[in-house]
Amino acid sequence: MDRERAIKAVEEFLAAVGEDVSREGLKDTPARVADMFAELLSGNGDDASVHLSRAFAVESGEMVIEKDIYFSSTCEHHLMPFFGRIAVAYIPDKKVAGLSKLARTVEVYARRLQLQEQLTSQIAHAVHKYLGARGVLVLCEAEHTCMTCRGVKKFGSKTVTYSIAGDFPEKKMTEVMALLK
Repeated sequence: MDRERAIKAVEEFLAAVGEDVSREGLKDTPARVADMFAELLSGNGDDASVHLSRAFAVESGEMVIEKDIYFSSTCEHHLMPFFGRIAVAYIPDKKVAGLSKLARTVEVYARRLQLQEQLTSQIAHAVHKYLGARGVLVLCEAEHTCMTCRGVKKFGSKTVTYSIAGDFPEKKMTEVMALLK
């Protein structure tokens, strides 16, 4: 990220909305906002393949579920946060990922300007591609501040998305959905 350019952009934005960027309370705000976005968008420089390449051999091909992976992301439409939890269920093909690697994969995609539908799909396809899982199901439930703090102001509303990659049998999908309720 070009930090100096981001700082100038925040200064310009504050001036455009009628703020005095030289007043004490805003003096360091442009730098803080630039640093905040550098952190929130740090997934742009990360690659899921790096995390999912650390795998362990297994003989069993039974389903693995990692649930309640909490995340926050930034909506690309309003630059407002959305947050929630993700579950990743996959059917391994001779190897499993370290459990922290699934959470790191979520972070790779959550730390970008994002849409929830896209986030869910990207995680499923990354686990399928880079881990070589036979089938993957990702379920995401999130609250969007663009729905709660502005616009329709529907506090507590949640959006649920899921994505399947590879061969994930319908019977297994039913089992996963029941386990995650």
